Parts: sequence; C-alpha cells; structure tokens
Amino acid sequence: MTKQDIDNALAKWKDGLLKISRTYREGGDYKNLAHNFIKNMYAYDNSEVLFKPTLASKQMFRGDLDGAVSYFVAGNDKYPEDNGFAIGPWADLEFENTGYIVEGNIGIVMGNKHLTQIDGTKVIANYTMGFKPNDNGEMQIVLHHSSLPYSPV
Repeated sequence: MTKQDIDNALAKWKDGLLKISRTYREGGDYKNLAHNFIKNMYAYDNSEVLFKPTLASKQMFRGDLDGAVSYFVAGNDKYPEDNGFAIGPWADLEFENTGYIVEGNIGIVMGNKHLTQIDGTKVIANYTMGFKPNDNGEMQIVLHHSSLPYSPV
C-alpha cells in the first residue's frame, strides 16, 4: 500500500461517481452501473465496511451493499431519505487531501472533496476513506465517512 495506490483508488472513485451522474442525465442504466461500481469499489463482499454518507441522518450508517447503493441512486424503500447523491448534476470532482496514513496493507486518507455541478455551483464535503486490497490486489473501500463543513448558526 502506498500513497499512489490511494490516489489511484480516489481517481477510480471520482470517475465512477461522474459516470453514474452522466449516465443518469443521459437516461442510461445508472442503477446497474452504480450497483457494479459500489460492489467493486467497496469491500462489502469480503470485509466489514464502515460507511457514513454525507446526507444521511435517519439511517446514518450503511453496513451493506443495498444501503450504499440506495444512498448513491435512491429508490430503496428501506431508505426513504435517500435522494441519490451520485445522480446529482456533477460535472467534476477534485480531492484536496490533508494527510495519509499507510500501515501495512491499510491506507487512510482525509481531506475535502470539491464537487462542481454542471451549472458551475461548487459544493465542498469533508471526507475520510480507508482502503485495503482485496484478494486480487484491487483497492477497496473499508471506511468512508463524509460530512459537510461546520456552519455556525
């Protein structure tokens, strides 16, 4: 595990998110795309995954594939608050990483996600992701926490 492995995994996550958003806008099979993306990127098949999505308040933690897919594309009655984060009008995403921890085969990164919508609107989310290689050596997410920056009342 290296910082470059983590950066490569983040680039893959970015590409997947933007592809889901674009496929949704173009009327394609975004749900199947999202399911496969999450199944490949997140380690639900071979590890516990700690996932706390940004815009989840009633069911804050998504410990299984169905919960994660619902957060990304909505449509699951078990998660009525989900609006489909990945089907938002995303045009770009840049990671601003503040630090890495690499210990053995575990890599953790923290920073900000700078998302740009197709109309130019900018959104910032704070994130932490932890990666671990699967049996094929592909980086998979075992930890993903995301939140919005604090905004004083």
